Amino acid sequence: MKGWMSAACALVALVASACASTAERQPYDVVVRGGSIYDGSGGAPFVGDLGIRGDRIAYVGPRAPGRGRSEIDARGKAVSPGFINMLSWANETLLVHPEAESDLRQGVTLEVFGEGWSMGPWNEEMKRRELQRQGDIKFDVAWTTLDEYLRHLERRGVSPNVASFVGATTVRMHELGEGDVDPTPEQLARMRALVRRAMEDGALGVGSSLIYAPAFFAETPELTALAGEAAMCGGIYISHIRNESTRLVEAVDELIAISRASGAPAEIYHLKQSGRSNWGKLDEVIARVEDARRSGLRITADMYTYPASSTGLDASMPLWVQEGGLEAWVARLKTPETRARVIKEMREQGRLREAGPEGVLLVGFKTAGLKPLVGRTLAQVAKERGVSPEEAAVDLVAEDGSRVDVIYFTMSEDNVRRQTALPWMSFGSDAGAREPEGVFLQSSTHPRAYGNFARLLGKYVREEKTTTLQDAVRRLTSLPASNLGLKDRGALKPGFFADVVVFDPASIKDNATFEKPQQFATGVSHVLVNGALTLSDGEPTGRRAGQVVRGRGWRGWPDGGCRASARDWGW
Repeated sequence: MKGWMSAACALVALVASACASTAERQPYDVVVRGGSIYDGSGGAPFVGDLGIRGDRIAYVGPRAPGRGRSEIDARGKAVSPGFINMLSWANETLLVHPEAESDLRQGVTLEVFGEGWSMGPWNEEMKRRELQRQGDIKFDVAWTTLDEYLRHLERRGVSPNVASFVGATTVRMHELGEGDVDPTPEQLARMRALVRRAMEDGALGVGSSLIYAPAFFAETPELTALAGEAAMCGGIYISHIRNESTRLVEAVDELIAISRASGAPAEIYHLKQSGRSNWGKLDEVIARVEDARRSGLRITADMYTYPASSTGLDASMPLWVQEGGLEAWVARLKTPETRARVIKEMREQGRLREAGPEGVLLVGFKTAGLKPLVGRTLAQVAKERGVSPEEAAVDLVAEDGSRVDVIYFTMSEDNVRRQTALPWMSFGSDAGAREPEGVFLQSSTHPRAYGNFARLLGKYVREEKTTTLQDAVRRLTSLPASNLGLKDRGALKPGFFADVVVFDPASIKDNATFEKPQQFATGVSHVLVNGALTLSDGEPTGRRAGQVVRGRGWRGWPDGGCRASARDWGW
């Protein structure tokens, strides 16, 4: 009997071995051949092959045991996981440009939305305001929840993968409107329920943007409650912190306090030190973050790779005048007494004071009659109009009926350079994913929309050697994937989704400038998204294989859903 059993087992083992060998010999859909493999771990690269079947990686090693139905010659190039854009505003641009070309040509395969505002949950009043306030990019609102919006993108077809935080500001507006009010216990309970619903639908956590109205009106306990709800669902708290200049350190302290009290890991959006008098605060910020990390908190940050920010003229004006929303703000600016008070306070503090009028570049208007001012500085426009820069800023907002998009030159290039080497630093464009034609030519933009990731790999890694290529790839891929709790993303491993970029480390380069920002980066030859060849020989293929990428609280995962405590996630 034992002999028969042994023979049977041997036969089974032989058949299994033969099946495994046959499986190995089966052709791959794609083989990326002979490149330097940077697997996302931060370890040394090796020359080898990458085999892909369907939407997954099937082989990573020295020589793929079989051919591919199609093959990519990567000799002399780097092969890495697709890059994760930790702060993307492609949530609107994808509705009119599904290829996301300015990011695709840099190797971005995942766009992460939700800096304070998210595309849901929206109520009917929020939908009405969205349609009323649209600028160059116009779209119908065919969704209510964040999940419905993400599914809408996936059904329409987009080239990159998409994911989102739920906006703390969006949840606040849903229940409280745009005024400076505190929630009642009942209202806060409804806000928490909205966060939980979004988390169970796959949101990555809660995002806030605290320098803007009405986001600024949220106090620390409110934010802690929302972050705690996200933490119980496996999510993180991520924030454009309350101040990036005179009270920068205090704002970092608030983020750390929210993390500690809520149990949620936390990330600082686009870490910067705004205004020359604040450039020396980077040491203290780093110390605060690293002390918190040593204490057991998971505090991280992301950045864009340019020494200038881009937002609106709202960042130059006091928040009290913006209470109640855009329409109320514009109406107040047309009142002589309010206008005079705003101008006085702008001269005392704010982004315009930090940058100076020569350091404020106008890049976007809603009104056709003002669009010829794009590319001018606020100083030039003020001189032509015969008014002060503060008066010009107030008048432009009132005339355009928008916050007016601008670039502020307030940052230190030395600090940007130093931040690119921090081991807990990821990267985000803080911009839409665009193309230099059509609706996108109606306004200008910041060069980070076209060059943020290529600039890291070209200027800072290759030319200035602020960090190694393998560590830069780690912080573009596996670090943000791990921070976000993504499943099977961010690394080149068998079984992981085949989000892959092939680029030339010797030539990758950002070509966008502040004078001519709408220029594609160069040096990325191939991009695969979920196994689909989306960029080939540097040109988009038209494939739209992007998927919704969901967080750990998603009820669709076998181990998904929310927990009784944030500790249940093992942080």
